[in-house]
Amino acid sequence: MTAARSRGPRVVIVGAGIVGCSLADELTARGWTDVTVLDQGPLPAPGGSTSHAPGLVFRTSPSKTLSDFAGYTIEKFTSLEIDGLSCFNPVGGLELATTEERWAELHRRAGYAASWGVRGELVSPERCRELWPLLDTRTVLGGFHTPDDGLARAVLACRAQTSRAEARGARFLGRHTVTGVERQGGRVTGVVTDHGAFPADLVVSAAGFWGPVLGRLAGVDVPLLPLAHQYAKTGPLPELTGVNDPRTEATRPILRFQDRDLYFREHTDRIGIGSYAHRPMPVDPFTVPAYDEAPVMPSSYPFTPEDFAPSWEDCRRLLPALADTRVEEGFNGVFSFTPDGMPLLGESRELRGFWLAEAVWVTHSAGVAKAVAEWMVDGRPQVDVHGCEPSRFEEAQRSPAYVAERGAQQFVEVYDVLHPLQPIERPRPLRVSPFHARQRELGAYFLEGGGWERPHWYEANASLAEGLELPERDAWSARYWSPVAAAEALATRERVALYDMTPLRRLEVTGPGALAFLQRMTTNNLAKRPGAVTYTLLLDEAGGIRSDLTVARLTEDRFQLGGNSPADEDWLLRHAPAGVSVRDVTSGTCCIGVWGPLARELVQPLSRDDFSHEGFGYFRAKRAYVGHVPVTALRLSYVGELGWELYTSADLGLRLWDTLWEAGQALGVVAAGRSAFNSLRLEKGYRSWGHDMTTEHTPYEAGLGFAVRMDKGDFVGRAALERAGEPRRRLTALLLDDPAAVVLGKEPVLVDGVPAGYVTSAAYGCTLGRCVAYAWLPPLASGSPVHIEYAGEKVPATVADEPLFDPRMERIRR
Repeated sequence: MTAARSRGPRVVIVGAGIVGCSLADELTARGWTDVTVLDQGPLPAPGGSTSHAPGLVFRTSPSKTLSDFAGYTIEKFTSLEIDGLSCFNPVGGLELATTEERWAELHRRAGYAASWGVRGELVSPERCRELWPLLDTRTVLGGFHTPDDGLARAVLACRAQTSRAEARGARFLGRHTVTGVERQGGRVTGVVTDHGAFPADLVVSAAGFWGPVLGRLAGVDVPLLPLAHQYAKTGPLPELTGVNDPRTEATRPILRFQDRDLYFREHTDRIGIGSYAHRPMPVDPFTVPAYDEAPVMPSSYPFTPEDFAPSWEDCRRLLPALADTRVEEGFNGVFSFTPDGMPLLGESRELRGFWLAEAVWVTHSAGVAKAVAEWMVDGRPQVDVHGCEPSRFEEAQRSPAYVAERGAQQFVEVYDVLHPLQPIERPRPLRVSPFHARQRELGAYFLEGGGWERPHWYEANASLAEGLELPERDAWSARYWSPVAAAEALATRERVALYDMTPLRRLEVTGPGALAFLQRMTTNNLAKRPGAVTYTLLLDEAGGIRSDLTVARLTEDRFQLGGNSPADEDWLLRHAPAGVSVRDVTSGTCCIGVWGPLARELVQPLSRDDFSHEGFGYFRAKRAYVGHVPVTALRLSYVGELGWELYTSADLGLRLWDTLWEAGQALGVVAAGRSAFNSLRLEKGYRSWGHDMTTEHTPYEAGLGFAVRMDKGDFVGRAALERAGEPRRRLTALLLDDPAAVVLGKEPVLVDGVPAGYVTSAAYGCTLGRCVAYAWLPPLASGSPVHIEYAGEKVPATVADEPLFDPRMERIRR
């Protein structure tokens, strides 16, 4: 191997903020030392968001991925030192509650912390005052204290990591403005700057809110919105005189007053205040001034006192010591928001070799850099990043109007109390199935996912819920749920129901090499005669579960795949050989799930095709007619009942619904929603990718070993599975002991009183009369007692054998 080759590929990172510097450090630490970092501003503070960031780092989040990113950021910055100063000041964090709603939310946040392994405790108002003596605690109900959180010295961390990367061979060049991205044959080949061209095998956009500008040069969509965020500093406070060392600036925790969209940190004898309470202030990244043209720096816009005035009054009420001071300086600092608030990480498929590391806060910076470096060098990050991949967005979610509207709303909601099922309010409706008009007539209660309007229950079924004995729910678990959902679940078990499965992603894979390609990409054996349906998995090279698929072989060279997200198409297209076509057909088609013991009595009279068990076996597919409508019928069930998924073109969807609905009246057919669907699938133990398992889990850990055929030949991830030992954790079925108890997901699970795992999915099992939960836990024997911590209460549960319902599969196979 030549010396040049041993240095790895030529990498150009655009952006020398905290993400770019961290990534250069991580890449060079892995042996890739031919790394060039470019920035248009002067180093080490080139004027982006890093240059003004207040440095808050906190781990507690509903997202395990973000918590992991923040945890590594703390770990790494704590180990970095420059000029005799650590790059991290572990002052801790303190979140306050001044309303009952927020106090309940802090209990849930304490649960997230325990689930992700973050030290934290709920504390009294008196303890809050001890931690922050300037507080007026008369309105404080309590707080959540995380002692290991703290303040990153972002510019110092950039310097420290730059020094390490340069010592390994990297170079950092300020005052280099990128003016073009060179490409050839669908691959990036370099960047052009005002100081010349830089050839590259890989280019990383770590340009922060300039990401869309660089993306346009590369022909790559970067769906983020820059917004200005107010930050102010008070004058000196006598109460802080002599308290803090000017070199470390702070000793008291980061204080977050989310009920008023505010946070506070010390700056020696002053207090810094950040506000999300003001109106969204979007910034056009194409009009941001250059460094030398900006009054202060490109990311710092003039302070607007009128926007801060209401927050200042809130600040002085919470911290009475502020009454004798004033805001001495402030600015509106620019940083980035995506439509869902998550980062943009990964390689573009449209321009191979062009990577994104965008919309990243200092909080998550080093963790993101580590994940991207692992991804580039080793082929996959150790942390699940499916919620960060740019391919997660549907095409309808990429319009500039959508990105602007949703990005601004993400700013508004930074500190809001958000329910896990809470849908977006605008823009809606965006995507509707052909059955939408009928669903509205039936009083559908819609939630939103992937831009789709998804019925969760139907008010037309309200009478069916009368007389049902269901546990009374607390206010939180009762949100976005209705007893009608339980009635729909029972109607599915007892009669027959229609489910709108249109949002299920459908891919068509065709071509002479389609079978060989899918055999290589998936775990199960698809070499079956046409008409076969197979449940299988997409793995990465390390054996982690990228997705699960239902594959129907319709002809020798044509397969229909039921998947989960746009990332499935992206993954397959990246690997598809010449002659194999991968096409998303979701938008042009629709699907109705017809399930229940009377499903055959509904469908068979409408078709001359044979829908008997003998003529149409389980996990089989066939082309047929239902009334006047041609369908592709798949005999499978995600709810554990007899039935079919019936697919047709979107133009015929309404006719299919009306045909089934009219014929089903004599059988007591109901329309049923996603809430019933989720309850029924958990009773059967059917996994939901992205919730129950991700790339962090292997098939054997997830209880999906039956979908792996090691005797079929090679496939992606096979070698890793061969090396894997006995699972040290398992996706475990739990039944709550108390019929009146419910949990929702992401709660910590305690074994012998100690957090040992977390809940992935949960729902009340209407057939079982108990809440069902699935959780990642160490291997436990059936019958083992555990506790699930829900909003501060320890709810007893028991490990159960699965499937919990119809273990002999008698209801499906009849």
